Amino acid sequence: MIFNCLKDVKVQPKARIIGLGSYVPENVLSNKDLEKIVDTTDEWIVSRTGMKERRIAGENEFTSDMGYEAAKKALEAAKVSPESIDLILFATHTPDYVFPSTACLIQSRLGARRAAAVDLQAACTGYIYAVSMAKAYIESGMYQNILVVASEKVSTIVDYEDRNTCVLFGDGASACVISGQGKGLLINQAVLGSDGDQAKLLVLPAGGAKKPASSETVQAKEHYLRMEGKEVFKHAVRRMEEAVKSCLERSGLSQESISWLVPHQANIRIIDYLAKRFKVPNERVFLTIHKYGNTSSSSVGIAIDELLREKDVKNGEHIVLFAFGAGLTFGAITLTLEDSH
Repeated sequence: MIFNCLKDVKVQPKARIIGLGSYVPENVLSNKDLEKIVDTTDEWIVSRTGMKERRIAGENEFTSDMGYEAAKKALEAAKVSPESIDLILFATHTPDYVFPSTACLIQSRLGARRAAAVDLQAACTGYIYAVSMAKAYIESGMYQNILVVASEKVSTIVDYEDRNTCVLFGDGASACVISGQGKGLLINQAVLGSDGDQAKLLVLPAGGAKKPASSETVQAKEHYLRMEGKEVFKHAVRRMEEAVKSCLERSGLSQESISWLVPHQANIRIIDYLAKRFKVPNERVFLTIHKYGNTSSSSVGIAIDELLREKDVKNGEHIVLFAFGAGLTFGAITLTLEDSH
């Protein structure tokens, strides 16, 4: 009787990333181009941020368009049809519309007719949050295949007269298919956090219900992001270090077992500091910041996609993703490659 009962016990599925995709616009905005727009220099930008250029979406190229392109690549890589997707999680803070959700636009365009669809907003930590939620859905048994998309047209909320912020951001999209079946990147553990007490440090003042759009808000440039850079830097370093340490501990991994660090591509000084804290050699810290800048929620996804395409990542190697954004939000994920590429 005991043995018969054991036969009925279902093995809990383990969530894996089985396909990745990313997209960046063709238009390049270099530091030399920015020198013509604001009072800055290539040397100043590179020394403080590590950025040399960034991609800017075209006038008629929107968040949903970029997300769609990344999603198609992820589905193709995963060998999964749109009809097999149960849920679309779309991370963005620059949606096409306040509503309907950009996830619903993607669902229609892909033809993912069976999929539920929802946007989530965790700013630059959006990809980490979405992958974490997908893991929970998969391992609960509620869904089998989930499409995560992170896409941002940050150029629409950047003031190109503010040299402290306009040099930082670019546009782009990333996507992944997460499933309880197949081979790929095993999602070991995820740690998420927030600190709403610091919400004022990085904010888009107008456009919401608290301060609807008006001629006054437009004239005051309150539809552009505002950031207290030094304070954001301080909190980013501390919070991401805490998140990574906690995630490693929950995963049963030591700092020495880290094979690759894939950070949010926000600032080279933050990245260098954290790499030294975890004693990871520079060649094992994967960077896209020099060519794409900070693409917000999509940056970690773009980086992990390029890492697996460009580097010889071996089976069993451990990858740590981490990010930090407005909210404040922060988080980390540990992955283990289970399949050779």
